[in-house]
Amino acid sequence: MMQYFVPPNGKPASISPSLSRLERGVGTKKSSANGTANGTTNGTSNGATNGTNHGTSTGARYPYHTEVEANNPTVMPEAILKKFHFTFLIRHPRSSIPSYYRCTIPPLNELTGFYNFDPSEAGYDELRRVFDYLRSNGQIGPRVAGHPELGNHTNGRNGSPNGHSDTNTENTKVDICVVDADDLLDNPTGIIEAYCNSVGIDYHESMLKWDAEDQKHATNAFAKWKGFHEDAIHSSELKARHHKKKVKSCEDEDAEWTEKYGAKGAKIIRDTVDANVKDYEYLKQFALEV
Repeated sequence: MMQYFVPPNGKPASISPSLSRLERGVGTKKSSANGTANGTTNGTSNGATNGTNHGTSTGARYPYHTEVEANNPTVMPEAILKKFHFTFLIRHPRSSIPSYYRCTIPPLNELTGFYNFDPSEAGYDELRRVFDYLRSNGQIGPRVAGHPELGNHTNGRNGSPNGHSDTNTENTKVDICVVDADDLLDNPTGIIEAYCNSVGIDYHESMLKWDAEDQKHATNAFAKWKGFHEDAIHSSELKARHHKKKVKSCEDEDAEWTEKYGAKGAKIIRDTVDANVKDYEYLKQFALEV
């Protein structure tokens, strides 16, 4: 979902007006942002929101006539970004792209309300740029959860829910924490326990199970996104799948997608997958391992 915080079409970011700090007074307006432009960002855009029920606004969204923060690729000021403890959940494009495409065509699009597949909404480029920005300004890292060889590792678990303490700075350090969906499905117990250790909370087995009340809460929370999370909402636990997902050849994938979505749909999926694999593989090198 990070692409929703990054301007589309590779446009340079400026702080959203609703998130700019205003100083009340005659003729005064000051943003919490720094005054230096961050330049044009690279990569694909996140595009407009899909669907007749999710249409675009008639007003121009960008550029905002606000100040910008150096190197910040988002419309959120750094001060707000620092309030979050970031975890990056990734999934291989060969799985996520056809899954999303399926939600935009009949019959599922009648449930989701999304009637157009926009390749630029894949979001991998935006996620990678935000990831690199948070690393560069020290909001995450240098320690990499599950990879002591990739960062300055300290023994033990983080001392608080917001990360591990660093006596040399006023900020609380947060692990670089990337979770791959396939790893989670192959070993939910190990990954969740390691994740809890990274973020500084106690792990218990009940985290992997939920009851009717939990399902009701999830149904309400994701009501806007009908059709996207039905399998998870109607489940009762997270357990390891019996067999790891087999990696298919490109030829086998193309044949499967052609059978399901036709030649045109298969080409759209293949082009979108290929456009995002590099960013996925970059983030994958940081993925939590147990």
